[in-house]
Amino acid sequence: MKLYSYFRSSAAYRVRIALNLKGLDYDYAPVHLVRGGGEQLKSDYRALNPDGIVPTLVDGDDVLTQSLAIIEYLEETHPEPALLPRDPADRAFVRSVALQIACEIHPVDNLRVLKYLKHEVTVPDDVKDAWYRHWIDSGFTSLEKRLASDKRVGALTFGDTPTLADLCIVPQVFNARRFDIDLSPYPTIVRIADHASQIEAFAKAAPAAQPDAE
Repeated sequence: MKLYSYFRSSAAYRVRIALNLKGLDYDYAPVHLVRGGGEQLKSDYRALNPDGIVPTLVDGDDVLTQSLAIIEYLEETHPEPALLPRDPADRAFVRSVALQIACEIHPVDNLRVLKYLKHEVTVPDDVKDAWYRHWIDSGFTSLEKRLASDKRVGALTFGDTPTLADLCIVPQVFNARRFDIDLSPYPTIVRIADHASQIEAFAKAAPAAQPDAE
């Protein structure tokens, strides 16, 4: 397997955690999202991934894109340890947490949106930063309420076993801290992220541990 990744990409971070949890070896191919205008936009990478984003996972002849689709692929091809519970309702709960982050919070705050705001809409940095904080706070407020009141939540999102939800929470908390978001209103989210980050598979996937870390 070969993973095209950027150390700070939260989507790539999710996939790195999944690969580590499942004990799968892979080659790391760095794609710098800022240098030279963004290596993900170069023609050679776009020939592999036309969207010009990371991650991309190459497994034999298969080229896979979109982090949650890649993780579901790994779950189906390497089912142990499982990243989704067996019960359908519990699986839906875990997926809904993951999707809230991956589809509701992350997309409006990712690099290409922030670059568009700054360079095309020409908003000042303080307005761009306010945009970022707004969508983190909006998403985390509702997610905190869900997690704080759901009996399925333990040390992690679903009991004490890592699931797809934790793979999404940890990178999003990392990003929030990087942008100096006040996370004190979200103690359950922070507790889950901090606990998960101590697990070896998560620690090995952390941005600072990647070969392209700056």
